[in-house]
Amino acid sequence: MKKIIMLCMTISLLACGGSKTVRTSKKVIKGNWNLSSITYSKAGTYNVTLLNDENKDCFENSTWQFIPNNNTGIYTINGVGCSSGERHFIFTIDEVDETTGLYDFLLKPTDAKGKSDTNRGFRLRLAALSDTSMQWKQTVSVDGSPFVITMNFTKL
Repeated sequence: MKKIIMLCMTISLLACGGSKTVRTSKKVIKGNWNLSSITYSKAGTYNVTLLNDENKDCFENSTWQFIPNNNTGIYTINGVGCSSGERHFIFTIDEVDETTGLYDFLLKPTDAKGKSDTNRGFRLRLAALSDTSMQWKQTVSVDGSPFVITMNFTKL
């Protein structure tokens, strides 16, 4: 009887955890990153405000810290003419397709204590993740057609 109870407890604990792929991704994402470049899927000059915060020039070379054990992070903007400083957020990685390795990445701004004053969040696609680089893609609509913003990170 004890063995059956232990087996049931073990199965229930394993069922509650994320998939192995998501757990591995959280280990890789942990640490400090530099948002090295931002590109658009269409040529031209665009006035894009990322994450309802700042423009592309302010976000490039920003530093990001991810703390996966409590799904929090901080990004810091230090550009000339930008509203410099730290921004806090919480994040989740939701598995979309384990065979392709593609995920939805949800980032939600918070205050320094981890509380959000709105239900605002930003869904991005975690398009690539390795020990040294990461790529996010966000698809928005411009004049009724898809417009993809690609954010490339390098690990510090």
